[in-house]
Amino acid sequence: MESQDHNPVVLITGCSKGGIGHALARAFADNNCKVVATSRSLSSMSDLQQDPRFFLQELDVLSEQSVQHVMSNVLDKFGRVDVLVNNAGIQCVGPLAEIPLPAMENTFNTNVFGSMRLVQAVVPHMASKKKGKIVNVGSVTVMAPGPWSGVYTASKAALHALTDTLRLELSHFGIDVINVVPGAVMSNIGNSAIASYNRMPEWKLYKPFEEAIRERAYFSQTSKSTPTDVFAKNTVNVVLKKNPPAWFSSGHYSTIMGIMYHLPIFVKDFLVRKAMKG
Repeated sequence: MESQDHNPVVLITGCSKGGIGHALARAFADNNCKVVATSRSLSSMSDLQQDPRFFLQELDVLSEQSVQHVMSNVLDKFGRVDVLVNNAGIQCVGPLAEIPLPAMENTFNTNVFGSMRLVQAVVPHMASKKKGKIVNVGSVTVMAPGPWSGVYTASKAALHALTDTLRLELSHFGIDVINVVPGAVMSNIGNSAIASYNRMPEWKLYKPFEEAIRERAYFSQTSKSTPTDVFAKNTVNVVLKKNPPAWFSSGHYSTIMGIMYHLPIFVKDFLVRKAMKG
């Protein structure tokens, strides 16, 4: 086991190249952290392989066994986990009345239960040290849910609610819980959303909306989207503070969505319909 030192050990899920997790891994490493970068396949993080600041692990957040295996590897190597970042997440685009239930279940299993598998694996360790930080990556879509991404938004809303409860339940053990809420940030979630969308059945009732639904998969990926490394740098600076805030939102649309949250529902519905062609 490596000697105890002051460089935080940070475990991040969903670190495939081109995504938010990958940028967060680099930003934590730039802040003298020891980074455990994980994803479902090592090849998706191959550019980090030669860099000694990273400890790469294959991790499937759907598997209890995989989570326990990675946790024991990390504790063997470093003796601790100071920060957990639950970033792994998948999109699910389509009308709620027609999306196959297994696709909904898979989204919740990854975005909600995947995060909770890691929380339950890391909390006993953090509680024994009386310190630690858990960062859950939510979404601004929760502030004003729109058409065509209801499953993804609902899974992130569940994660927001769990994060609020965890913050209250874990403060007793010296564990900080931070809800990081990205706006539109450049990442490969648009491409993966389209890939999963292409596996959907043909819409029946919603056939006339097909183009608008397909566009939804790319909604967060425009020239105005916040660059991933800018978002990651801002987020890491906040997370590493001695007393981090309970909520941190950054990125394109984050301010407008914050305002939308407080608008009357009929105004919100009107604006969202207009933006999403719902």
